[in-house]
Amino acid sequence: MAKDRLTKVENIDVTIREQDFVTRFARNWDALREIMGITRPIKKQAGTKLVAYTATCTLQDGEVAEGNEIPYSQTAVEEVAYGDVTIEKYAKAVSIEAVNKYGADIAIEKTDDAFLNELQLKVLTKFFTFLKTGTLTSAYSTFQMALAMAKANVLDKFQKMRKTVTEVVGFVNILDVYEYIGAANITVQTAFGLNYIKDFMGYGTIFLLSAPDIPRGKVIAVPVENIDLYYVDPSDSEFAKLGLNYTVDGETNLIGFHANGDYSHAVGEVFALMGMTLWAEYLDGIAVVTVDDSF
Repeated sequence: MAKDRLTKVENIDVTIREQDFVTRFARNWDALREIMGITRPIKKQAGTKLVAYTATCTLQDGEVAEGNEIPYSQTAVEEVAYGDVTIEKYAKAVSIEAVNKYGADIAIEKTDDAFLNELQLKVLTKFFTFLKTGTLTSAYSTFQMALAMAKANVLDKFQKMRKTVTEVVGFVNILDVYEYIGAANITVQTAFGLNYIKDFMGYGTIFLLSAPDIPRGKVIAVPVENIDLYYVDPSDSEFAKLGLNYTVDGETNLIGFHANGDYSHAVGEVFALMGMTLWAEYLDGIAVVTVDDSF
């Protein structure tokens, strides 16, 4: 008779599956951070307020006569609150009938892949929705001018704030790009289901999206210095006190994953826990340009 707490084959298989899932998720996001130019994720506590800012400064006359009082320039920072950094919980189950019919490779591994992709896209979709609330708005008559001026507008804004910009990232509708370039040969790369172009029209990266993420006739530009990735650590010791232990990856724990068998329903369950938010600190550092041929 086997001793209690013996590590069995099924325990090893589950552990490898959990580690593989969180490692792939982390590597995908590390690659995306590199493409977007995000320096490092910022750890937050659940409930942290998501706040963006609009900063203004009105300079007074600097030609002050000798001995006169120097007037103060008027500065203001307005906060726009969008909610809290929240914990999101997801689950998936596969029945023994599905494994028996399709095999583990399809019933388990393929559905794990789809689960992972949807979790990634969930974060990205929220980010694209947020980007469209940028307040640095304008309109130009052509797609080329919209691209050029979107970048120019954010560079101008950050220069006025005396903030450094090393690179600008663009977000456009894929149909607009291909209509503009026609038969021109460009290199489109793909990651996490996103198509992007490097070093195009002065941008470090341009992401080619579809509606409703980015509708046709819209160009969004953001300096990489204005993009942050906030996260809540799923391995937080406070969660563990509930008896909830999730497998995580490395020092930056973006997602927690746990797999177990539910004998009462004869299904294999997986649970994912994450609190990730892509964010921009300055709303007026997001250029949202409309292509309008009436101009």
